[in-house]
Amino acid sequence: MPSKQGQPAILGGHPTKTVDVPICSVFLFLFLLGAIFHMTVFQVNRRRGHKFIPSVVTFGFCMSRIAANIVRIAWAVHPTSQGLAIAAQILVAAGVVLLFILNLLFTQRMLRATHPTIGWARPVSWTFKAVYIFIVICIIMVITVVVQSFNTTNPNTLRIDHDIQLAAVTYITVVSFLPLPLLVFILLFPNRLRRIESFGTGSWYSKIILVALTSILLCLGASFRAGTTWLPSRPAIDPPWYVHKACFYVFNFSLEITVVAAYLVGRIDRRFYVPDGSSKVRHYRPRAEVENESEGRRDSDEDLDGVVGDKEKQHQTNGDQMNGCHV
Repeated sequence: MPSKQGQPAILGGHPTKTVDVPICSVFLFLFLLGAIFHMTVFQVNRRRGHKFIPSVVTFGFCMSRIAANIVRIAWAVHPTSQGLAIAAQILVAAGVVLLFILNLLFTQRMLRATHPTIGWARPVSWTFKAVYIFIVICIIMVITVVVQSFNTTNPNTLRIDHDIQLAAVTYITVVSFLPLPLLVFILLFPNRLRRIESFGTGSWYSKIILVALTSILLCLGASFRAGTTWLPSRPAIDPPWYVHKACFYVFNFSLEITVVAAYLVGRIDRRFYVPDGSSKVRHYRPRAEVENESEGRRDSDEDLDGVVGDKEKQHQTNGDQMNGCHV
């Protein structure tokens, strides 16, 4: 691994036993609690026939943060290990996108409930899927350039790696911001032609507040990381204030564990639950409700057919009587 004097300053700096190990141990414990609680919620709901996949995704995010803290502790214990340095930076950069995707998913469900013509439109659905695909591509790009930057001293290669990292981190920051303008659109341009299609539990505004607050926190962290990436690099022996360890832990793990706790306390498993197969039928109404409507419509049609038949019979009888009178 190159000497510290020849390296640029990185967010959070190189971990140390005296500072980083205790802090990472605390966050490791907090994310472990988050993983346990969210998986417990998922299992309890699953036994009740209430399958809510975002709880599993949040569990997966917590596990990725547990791994990130473990690797960072190992890096502090073995500061010369290049493999641990690479793994620590990749795990920190990659995990949070799971929360970005969840908030965007919740916003998409609210858009479909308020503006089904727009929300369920094929181009809009394809756009959301394209956003998710490009997130995966960006993560692959970041992993590639981080590994390569640790294994080359070629200035041109390092410049290209930095440009790719700038593009990826900027796109991911934009994704973290997307739920906010969509929520503004939902609030400022309500659908007056039909009422909001209800899904989950809780009030409509509680859903909006929960997604808005968590999106602001996630966007704050993403914007800080993007901003520090765009600023000119400084050597590790003369680091700027914004790469201090306090900034690293506040704008990464602190904001993220707050979002994980907000998901748990806000009961996303209840507020944003939609019936299975909603994407196929393109609505959020329960299957029993749709079946009842179909049965009611069928009964109405049968009653209408009966009334029409009775009138035809009565008309035919009256015609026969008139013919008898003429005879």
